[in-house]
Amino acid sequence: MTPRAYCVVGGGISGLVAAFRLRQAAGPDASITLFDPADRLGGVLRTERVGGQPVDVGAEAFIARRPEVSALLAELGLTAKQVGTTGVRPLIYARGRLHQMPPGTLQGIPASAESVAGLVDDATVAHVAGEPGRPLSWRPGADPSVAELVSDRFGRQVVERSVDPLLGGVYAGSAATIGLRSALPTLAAALDRGAPSLTDAVRQCVPAPTGAPVFGAVDGGYQVLIDELARRAGFRWAHVGVRRIDRSAAGWDVLDDDGARWYADGVVVAVPAPRLSRLVEGVAPRTAAAAGRIDVASSALVVLALPGGTPVPEQSGVLVASGEALHAKAVTLTSRKWGRRGNAELLRLSYGKFGDGIARNTGDEELLAWAAEDLRDLFGLRQEPVDCRVQRWIDALPQYGPGHPALVAELRAGLPPTLAVAGGYLDGIGVPACVASGTRAAARLTGSSVARWETWRSSTTTH
Repeated sequence: MTPRAYCVVGGGISGLVAAFRLRQAAGPDASITLFDPADRLGGVLRTERVGGQPVDVGAEAFIARRPEVSALLAELGLTAKQVGTTGVRPLIYARGRLHQMPPGTLQGIPASAESVAGLVDDATVAHVAGEPGRPLSWRPGADPSVAELVSDRFGRQVVERSVDPLLGGVYAGSAATIGLRSALPTLAAALDRGAPSLTDAVRQCVPAPTGAPVFGAVDGGYQVLIDELARRAGFRWAHVGVRRIDRSAAGWDVLDDDGARWYADGVVVAVPAPRLSRLVEGVAPRTAAAAGRIDVASSALVVLALPGGTPVPEQSGVLVASGEALHAKAVTLTSRKWGRRGNAELLRLSYGKFGDGIARNTGDEELLAWAAEDLRDLFGLRQEPVDCRVQRWIDALPQYGPGHPALVAELRAGLPPTLAVAGGYLDGIGVPACVASGTRAAARLTGSSVARWETWRSSTTTH
């Protein structure tokens, strides 16, 4: 039997996991070609040295209670590389000052009025406290924006000062642009089951404290995981982009940016939604149309190494409420969050949200000036950095708007059997969700049959 040939378009974590799973399923004789024109693999997982230490300048952490990353690290023999946080807590910057992160919340949505006391005014505390006594109108299956639900039940201050800071850090968006079912699927499910109030629904969903770290990371940075995945997958890396994907007599032709054609029995497309739309519009128009409706945001990251001994607070970072004068949307005190591993104090400051042009249009020197100003305003720090790096992620953060799950279902429904998709715009932007999407994409290809392929080809040519 002729060995199968696969192409993977995109060398981020989703594409690398797909290539690794394809190798496992198809065996050592299969041909796997991965296309990515970047200078290194990993996509938005990128590790650099700043202040003599490895620092992730894209995604830095994963939710430890999800199993995908921990299981993958174990499978690759990298369990010893998983590290947890030190246990210090984040702060919220609101009304021009720092507040403790409210306890007992679900993405900032409180389970009790007491948790947001001091962060919001007394009238809002009373409004939250009285929420269980007000009638709740909820339609099962509804997918409002997070802001629409929370502001109605708890008030705008809870949205702006508690919910927006968390969602802004995750999605580079806001509660007004993020759909409930994507950001908080367990909360939507609790409301669907008949929770009598938002307070009750949140209480059902807040995880019980276990004492274990909420977040995990990879010692040495995500590059450790990227390198091992690439080694195990054994693919040919074509350092070129892809222009489009065409049908061939028996499978697919992948046309690269140099004009070369690559045959494949199956293709995984693991690129951002806007690029997916352009690549497959000729072979999967329904998928292309759905992908084109997924918005994206851009973000810029400033990483600073301050001199050792700089009096950085014993906190994991700061999340910034809406409407504040601070430039940054979030600050991570890396050396406090993960523990010091060198002579410098590492910090990450994040800039840019959906709808603004900060990441595209603000120069490096201005971003560095903003970072210095923000650190003075937040902590009174005036030390000059010993090293720094500015990293931009343009159109890299998909927005999970209201109706996103239905949009993804439409996108997947338009795919022919031996064409699969993977990426952070599908079922979650976190690293665990991306690992799951790469695994799912590979399983779709290796589980496809010739009969299914012929059935799909027949249906697309007769309708």
